[in-house]
Amino acid sequence: MTSNQNPLFFLVAGEESGDIHGAKLMEQISVQCPEASFMGHGGDKMKAAGLDIIEHVDDLAMMGFTEVIKHLPYMLNVMGQTLGKIREARPNRLILIDYPGFNLRLAKNIHPLGIPITYFILPQVWAWKEKRVKTIRRCVDQALCIFPFEQQWFEEHGINAHFVGHPFTDLQTPSMSRDDFFREHGLRSDKPVLVLFPGSRQQEVDNHLPIFEQSVSLLDNDLQVIVGKAPQVDLGNIPVHWAVEESDTRLCLEYGTAVLTSSGTATLQSAVHDIPAVVSYKMSGGSWWLAKHLTNVPFAAMSNLIVGKRVVPEFLQKDMTPANLADAVQPLLNDSPERKNMLRGYEKIRRTLGIPGAYERAAETILTRIKI
Repeated sequence: MTSNQNPLFFLVAGEESGDIHGAKLMEQISVQCPEASFMGHGGDKMKAAGLDIIEHVDDLAMMGFTEVIKHLPYMLNVMGQTLGKIREARPNRLILIDYPGFNLRLAKNIHPLGIPITYFILPQVWAWKEKRVKTIRRCVDQALCIFPFEQQWFEEHGINAHFVGHPFTDLQTPSMSRDDFFREHGLRSDKPVLVLFPGSRQQEVDNHLPIFEQSVSLLDNDLQVIVGKAPQVDLGNIPVHWAVEESDTRLCLEYGTAVLTSSGTATLQSAVHDIPAVVSYKMSGGSWWLAKHLTNVPFAAMSNLIVGKRVVPEFLQKDMTPANLADAVQPLLNDSPERKNMLRGYEKIRRTLGIPGAYERAAETILTRIKI
């Protein structure tokens, strides 16, 4: 195993959001331990933070049962390659970031090697597939929670858990001013702007964007629209007058009027940025059947889950129709009672997320296990 004076961390992120969290965590580890080095799976942001990349998140990101089955040979090859690299490198600690389908299997295989494991952005086993908690209890010696209720839940299930706060509380100053943002995208600041977040995976975009487009056609003809685009996806033939933001999609949430989004991290980001949201999601029939039978929570949107009530409207599967989405979005584009009520609900959501400094606290907690 690598010397504690020059610790090596092996990180595994498999999605764009994990790449963001991984990069921020690496930056804080490097601040507190400049001798640290990093290798593993990640994206461009983690690479910029110093990760020696083995597999890129663009190749690892996939969704749903049928999609995973289709790519199973590739994923099995990646698993074998990952195990080989870890056995060869003998890192001081393995850091898993979200991506539970792959990471929990990896943890099972690494545990017998005696390499300690940290899990940051834990699987939501309190929501679905609760039996996976057995793997976490047996294989993960350090669980870093981003929701306050998670620490109690995991501790009650015999897991060493620490609440470090939610990363979204670490808001950065926008990379562009409001005036520059509107000017760059040809938008008028005196008219509403509807933000569309169809998803970070190609299949999500293919499922959601056509319905989003039909929804927009039911709203005001002169409504301004901007799409937050994930780097690796193709938006297809969207209307020519729609704007697209790819370099920093958080700007859309910072300066938009309302957002129509697929269920995912953007739902909670909307609450943090104080922009009213309508949440929707559609998947294959097989994946939906599995989700319905494996989940035990009343809501899909994390914004609703953490306060235990419906703050933002959700339209899933057959309920995700253009008419339903348009009807929910329309009042959020002006100073309506619906908009005011949602923004009041956001205040409680933000209070539950803790104070800024999540990445710093996560890095400090990890390094307490490395005697330097």
